[in-house]
This record gives sequence, structure tokens and C-alpha cells, in this order.
Amino acid sequence: MQFRPATLDELTIDDRAPAVGVAIYERLEAFLLGSGHRFLIPEAGQQASWDRALFLNLTYWNVEAGADVLCDDHIPADVVAHVAWHELATRQIARAAGAPRPSPSSAGLFFAESIASAFDLYLVGRLLPRAADSDFLATQVPLMAECADNAGLPEAGFSALLEEVTRAPERAFEDLRALLFDAACALLACETATAAQAALEELAGHRFAPLLHHYQLSNWILYARAYAAPSSEPDEVVRGLDRTLREAPVSLDWLDQNWLG
Repeated sequence: MQFRPATLDELTIDDRAPAVGVAIYERLEAFLLGSGHRFLIPEAGQQASWDRALFLNLTYWNVEAGADVLCDDHIPADVVAHVAWHELATRQIARAAGAPRPSPSSAGLFFAESIASAFDLYLVGRLLPRAADSDFLATQVPLMAECADNAGLPEAGFSALLEEVTRAPERAFEDLRALLFDAACALLACETATAAQAALEELAGHRFAPLLHHYQLSNWILYARAYAAPSSEPDEVVRGLDRTLREAPVSLDWLDQNWLG
């Protein structure tokens, strides 16, 4: 099986109808369409298994090459948003650092991934009241529920958490984004399982702590250890952007106005 490069306009976006009702999704899609971002899809008549595409993405994805492997010429709407946030963050960090797309530091990688991952929870909050039968919710909510259950959060507690997310999805986005960024940075500094457990215990009181393992933080840490550039000036840029989001009245509005507007 061979792969070929493809841009978003060559792909069919699945489960798009519910997402287009979320205005910021439409702007993310438009940005990605104009960005020239490349995906890798099987040649005509071929198809990659989901497991194979996942393996290739998690193991060999390269932020500088910027090509995501897909099973075929279809892409879910939530993945469009996820990829767009990564591309946006990479560009904006480079712009703020005054450098042409520098190799990302671990902080830069974690910052981009925390935004992209937290946006998934924002979509859950926005879509539950108006598109409860969407494919995205049908896959994501059960996975989140299973993760929360494994973390000791009872079914009633998870339902209450989803109600909070639905009432204030923008607040949920920022709370989760900050938690994921803090958790990844803290875990990267740990040299032993004991130290990592202590770091996770420090975060146990956060309302979204039961969802931490849903986001596969081990992949973030291992990728950063293998590929991230040494800490440097862009780290300070990332820390500054992180502070800006924490201090913004609505961080998602700030990103929309300053990165997409």
C-alpha cells in the first residue's frame, strides 16, 4: 500500500453538519483549507486500517513535515479542528518568537496539543444539547465515561461533569487546556514512576483530573523526549501565550479573535 499527499479540499469531511453550527469550527476549517496542510491518504482503491493509521500517526508524525495519515479520503470534522489548532499554534509560536517555524520545544508541543485536545471537550459541550446523535459524541462520550469510571468517578459524577461542560463549554475548554498543559510539563520533568505519581496526585483535585488518561499523555511525553528541540527562547514565548489564555476573560474568544480573526 502506498500513500499520496492530499489537501483538505480533496477530502470528504464526515459528521460535518453538526460542527458547522459552531461558528469557530467553520473558521478553523476555512483556515486549514487555505493553509496548504497536507494529509497522507492511500492511493486510489486502497485503504489503511484504523489501527495502522493510528500507529503511523502516533509513532512517526513529524510536526515539521506536518502530514497526518488517514485511512482513506475521509476525515471527521473533529479531526479537521484538531489539525487546524496544531497548525495555528505552530505558526503563532513562530510568529511570536520572530522565527520561521522553529523546531518546537516540549512546551510548544504541549501548548498546541492542549488546545487541540481541549477543543474536543468544548465540542462535546456545544453539541450535546443540539446534536446528541452526532458520530463524534457517539464515540467520544463513551470513551470519556470509561476513563472517568476507571479513575473512580461514578456514573452520576460523570453525568454531572457533562452538565457543567454543557452549561459553560468555553470555561471547560480553558480549564482542561490549562490542566493538560500543566500535567504534561510536570510529567516531562519526572524521572521515575514515583515522581510521576506524585505529580499526578498534585492535580487530583482538578474537576477534569478523571479525564486525564483519556488524552494519552504518555504519547505526549515520549514524543517530546524523542523529538522536541532543547529548551530555548520559544519556551518563554509559549509561557507568555499560556499566561495570556489563563488571564483572558474567555480564552477561546481570544484565540478566535487573535489567531483566526
